[in-house]
Amino acid sequence: MGSAVEVRSDYSAAALRQFARRCGDADQVRRLLALAEILDGRSRGEAARTAGVTLQIVRDWVLRFNADGPDGLATRKAPGKAPLLSDIQRARLAAAVEAGPIPAVHGVVRWRLIDLAQLLWDEFGVSVTRFTLGRELRALGYRKLSARPRHRGQKPEDITDFKKPSQPAWRTSGATSRRERR
Repeated sequence: MGSAVEVRSDYSAAALRQFARRCGDADQVRRLLALAEILDGRSRGEAARTAGVTLQIVRDWVLRFNADGPDGLATRKAPGKAPLLSDIQRARLAAAVEAGPIPAVHGVVRWRLIDLAQLLWDEFGVSVTRFTLGRELRALGYRKLSARPRHRGQKPEDITDFKKPSQPAWRTSGATSRRERR
């Protein structure tokens, strides 16, 4: 059976309680008070029951306290998932979007998400889904835009020939002219 991890001795139980009074984080206060009980000479099992946690969690608190002091017991934000693309890859992606595809090289005339994902795979060996790539591009400030379709043979002078004429100017109906006569 292993021995208990010693709590650092540069803080007293009274100092931890004083720090807990000034602290605004309720979870940090609970952790500080549990460690203050240990420094008072109570068992770690009693401190765990008082805090409503297991012995393993109290041990983790002791390790955090030994490493960083009372500030180490503050509630920390979880780090979350690491980003798929590095800053260099994002910069290359933005440069490719700005430059546009070269049909002879890339085999496409406009970028699709799947084409950009293939570009990232070819250059960096990073596999990215089109949904993730869409979120990355949106975070870079790009939006999905599509131009109004136009036939390549369309001529501007033909457009005027096929446009519908506008409605004739509205005339007053006979009902208003009858009211004026009364």
